[in-house]
Amino acid sequence: MAHEAPDDAEAVTMAVLFAPEPDTWGLRGDPHLWRAMRDRLSHAEVPPSPDEATALLRATFDDLTALDRADAEASAVYREQYAHGGMSSGMIHLDTWRTRLLPLLAERARALLGE
Repeated sequence: MAHEAPDDAEAVTMAVLFAPEPDTWGLRGDPHLWRAMRDRLSHAEVPPSPDEATALLRATFDDLTALDRADAEASAVYREQYAHGGMSSGMIHLDTWRTRLLPLLAERARALLGE
């Protein structure tokens, strides 16, 4: 059953998919990217289908990392905007996003939409 907000309720936004945060990350930039995605999507309503939600998540990831995951050969990239101190500060672990974090968000979208 698909998610439908009552007429008098606020629409559910994509930000709900980001809570709770994962217990573990790949590199130090990952939680900052996670929060940037949450903030970017805080006003975006959850699309009616899991595939649309997943596409929105991937597009947001691509935009905030300024790369196309499918074409990126590296397992990690540095992005200054996610550097907040520490040895791997600003490093985004692309393999973790490909195999665990984006699939986690997509699964949460499927569960929210009842599929």
